[in-house]
Amino acid sequence: MPFQFEHLRTLTALVDEGTFEAAARALHVTPSAVSQRIRAMEQAVGKVLVRRTTPVATTPAGDVVLRHARQVLVLDADALGELGTGDTDPLLPVAVNADSLSTWFLDALAAVTERLGPAFEVHREDEEHTTSLLRAGTVMAAVTSTPEAVQGCTVERLGTMRYLVVCTPEFDARHLGGRRDTALLARAPMVTFDRRDDLQDRFLRQTLSTGHRGPRHYIPASQDFARAVELGMGWGAVPEAQCARALEAGELVPLAPDHPVDVHLYWQRWNLRTPALDLLTDVVRRHAAAGLHPL
Repeated sequence: MPFQFEHLRTLTALVDEGTFEAAARALHVTPSAVSQRIRAMEQAVGKVLVRRTTPVATTPAGDVVLRHARQVLVLDADALGELGTGDTDPLLPVAVNADSLSTWFLDALAAVTERLGPAFEVHREDEEHTTSLLRAGTVMAAVTSTPEAVQGCTVERLGTMRYLVVCTPEFDARHLGGRRDTALLARAPMVTFDRRDDLQDRFLRQTLSTGHRGPRHYIPASQDFARAVELGMGWGAVPEAQCARALEAGELVPLAPDHPVDVHLYWQRWNLRTPALDLLTDVVRRHAAAGLHPL
């Protein structure tokens, strides 16, 4: 593709920083220089690559070029690292769902930095939507619930994250008749992660064939979500790893022990061989095997 290296670096900086002014500061050039480089790239391919919004957004053509740019920059950083002339570690942007990040994925990242030293930019996104970041070239790899490989990526199974539907004994007494009556869950207060979180509703559809009609609390952080359930704000589907201690201590009670909510997780990564990405894949594979149920 007819792009200069500095132009590719400028595109990634523009997308990462969000504005022409911020990209100029990161690159130590003027905003006019950033604009000229982007315009030169667009003229080279005859297509608009960047929408001039705030923050900027790539077009479908821009997604293709951005993915190419990031791959070039990663390969360049790897080559300089092997030659011993690189002055910075490669930046690996990855996408992961909040519950994986809070339970097992962060340990994998720490293990990689101990051995190789890349810098990570973690994008937290629902597991059903992380592949959109791969398609856009925003990240190099992602934990996802999508088994079909994104174009230009490989996919492999990681395992199953198990969620248990739980509440406090006090919540059970107040809203479920003290009998853990799941038939009453549809009208009882519920904790959900955000408006795209479908786990609790999926449980209701599968077990009661109904939707939720009671109050909803939106708690968009994994640890805080589990804490909200422990405080009795509502019932919810909590990762098994996060509620095991509270269940053992009697601080939480299981509402449907025979009906866990299972989410199958996969690892998708660019089909590009680099030492950092290969090591990350190997470490993620091993940590997933220890922290997830077999798929």
